[in-house]
Amino acid sequence: MKPRWRTGACLLLCALLVWSLADAEQVRAAAAAGLALCGRVVIPALFPFMAASTMLVSMGFGEWASPRLSGLMSLYRLPGPAAVPLLLGLVGGYPIGARTAAELHKRGLLTVEEAERLLGFCNNSNPVFLISVLGSGVFGSSRRGIYLWLIHILSSLLTGFFFRGSGKPCGRQRLPRAVPCQTPSFSAALVEGVKSACGNMVSVCGFVIFFYVLASPLAALKGPLGAGLVGVLELFSLTPLLEADHVSFILASACAGWGGVSILCQTAAVLENSGLRIRNCVAGKALQALLAAGLAAVVGLYLF
Repeated sequence: MKPRWRTGACLLLCALLVWSLADAEQVRAAAAAGLALCGRVVIPALFPFMAASTMLVSMGFGEWASPRLSGLMSLYRLPGPAAVPLLLGLVGGYPIGARTAAELHKRGLLTVEEAERLLGFCNNSNPVFLISVLGSGVFGSSRRGIYLWLIHILSSLLTGFFFRGSGKPCGRQRLPRAVPCQTPSFSAALVEGVKSACGNMVSVCGFVIFFYVLASPLAALKGPLGAGLVGVLELFSLTPLLEADHVSFILASACAGWGGVSILCQTAAVLENSGLRIRNCVAGKALQALLAAGLAAVVGLYLF
């Protein structure tokens, strides 16, 4: 980190420390609420998918999917295994798509250039959150939640086209139709998947609690402005601030596409030591938020 950035970061952390001491009761209450949120929503929604995604990659799902999905991923100028992070990200939620892309890169199925382009659109929100938490819980209808999820999928796939030509040609020979691989036994893959998911869940929940506390003062602001600022930081904290109306539908769609600074930090954590940069992921989430907001504005005219 450059000295000028280090100085600014240290000043911000000192201000955070002073605030946490001056308003300790409120900070404890917010941290407790964030911890309860992790136990009630985050862990049940993400843990099974994290464990299953690691097991799939360990058992050679990427090699199996390569020849079968190469036609789909050729639209994005990516090899067949790239479909695995995309599909798991759309079904499993943040940050499983990014984590699976890093796993495939580690196994040699994606180059650095391919994996980084894939990061621009493979990291997506959990359908359980969009359909159940937002749809049924906030907007009073699972049908509206399904529309939110469909908008999310479409905005993600559209975002991928903006990354088709980015980066330099990797110059790597494409995978053959049948890709040999050494896979562990099912029991070994199960142990690896659960252990890896446990470690990643600790990291994810830590980020959720930390940013839940940071977002608590913003939650006191009224109207779409306060909700939007909270959504920029942390996605789960947004839900109590939304109303069942068209404006909140657009805001929820945009924030789900963006994911929040908390999600980006979680993504950076799962990419640690992978050799992959996060910049495409940040750019992709910003673009997806704009596309999701535009689609929600149109669809919302029909729903509200």
